Amino acid sequence: MTGGELTESPTEWALSRSGTAVVAVAVVLAGAALVLSRVDVALLALPFVVVAARTRDRRRNGRSSTVAVDLAPPARGDAELEAVLTLTPAPGVDGAALRVSSFGGEAQEIVLAAGARPVTLRLPVLHSGRHEVLRVEHRLLGTDAAVLGGPQGPSSVERIVPVPYAVLANLPLPGRLRGLTGTHESSRPGDGGEFRDVHPFAPGDRLRRIDWKATARRGRFAGDLYVRRTAATSDATVVIVLDSGDDLGEQVASWSPSAGTTTGISSLDLAREAAGSLAAGYLRVGDRVGFQDLAGSDRMIAPGGGQRHLWRLLRAIELTRPSGVRARRRRPPVIPANALVYVLSTFLDEEASRMAELWSGSGHRVIAVDVLPAPGFARATRAERLAHRIVMMNRSDRIRSLQAQGVEILRWQDDGPGDPREARLRTLCRPVLSRPLRGRR
Repeated sequence: MTGGELTESPTEWALSRSGTAVVAVAVVLAGAALVLSRVDVALLALPFVVVAARTRDRRRNGRSSTVAVDLAPPARGDAELEAVLTLTPAPGVDGAALRVSSFGGEAQEIVLAAGARPVTLRLPVLHSGRHEVLRVEHRLLGTDAAVLGGPQGPSSVERIVPVPYAVLANLPLPGRLRGLTGTHESSRPGDGGEFRDVHPFAPGDRLRRIDWKATARRGRFAGDLYVRRTAATSDATVVIVLDSGDDLGEQVASWSPSAGTTTGISSLDLAREAAGSLAAGYLRVGDRVGFQDLAGSDRMIAPGGGQRHLWRLLRAIELTRPSGVRARRRRPPVIPANALVYVLSTFLDEEASRMAELWSGSGHRVIAVDVLPAPGFARATRAERLAHRIVMMNRSDRIRSLQAQGVEILRWQDDGPGDPREARLRTLCRPVLSRPLRGRR
């Protein structure tokens, strides 16, 4: 276990309800024994007086105890995290009452007894990225719970949960490939690809490419030579643009800023998964991938390749958090020529769609990835349902406008078994003719 977090208990103690009742009973019995001059009543009050005296002595004890929280570092693909709670009590402390919540969910009550074995918690991984994985509040319990320590905390443990990504078998390509090496077949002649044609020998052709059979069949003069030409291989340049302006959950009732923590899968969870899957897929076949956060300029990575570049991309994707600030750009971020641009957004705001239209108008192939989760209406009021309907109508108009501008739409979440994601990606893998720039003939 690594990542221990220590929380120190308070030094002030207070009577609990049971401790207050013991003191009250001791005072009543002692007073009755004095008034009635009864020895048996005084003997009956003696145990309560002893407990009250020990309680008073406990309230003067300034020694402190600690509660340690050890959390294992999260690994990619883990469905659960393991946390260990350990109590190190001072003399006279019987235990500690804890309130534990994970990922902002409902709190659970746990009692740790002094001298007992550590408690191991299994925390389900609900989201990716940087989150408050565990929040702990506690108060100490004195002898027989007659005295209680003051509330301590909350103490939170933050971790970066790795982004889970899928292995994609079908990856769309830009309209034109510009690289000199790679795994994709381009339209220009070169080395490494499939057979292209038989062409007369020209300056620059290699002698080993001479096709003697074609020369004998087609040659009309003694100096005629023919070579077999193949298609060159190239790599693609892909830029992933993630809109981190908001983070919306499955339940429509949680879309309000005052609703609290988002429950269930959220739009940023889907966006991180999509960005990680696309980056890993393209880098696996030798393409160049870049990353851009549309809601900020501090997370921008130029296109590159290799395993180390994939680690940089995944770390940048994991650190994306909802900014809540919509910074309207006068100009779109610079994208390399003939790059394939993925815009990952919920498209509830016009900024992402406006950037996608500008990139598409500049000649890039743009794929808009819809990361809005399927809506749920549990605990949603009538006004929230009506507001959701209006917002979805505006969003549908915005998506239709994108399609009219030549932007292709890809919904990332599978809403049903009839239309899987791989089938939608396979449809986007069909050849796309390069479109001329607007305003040029």
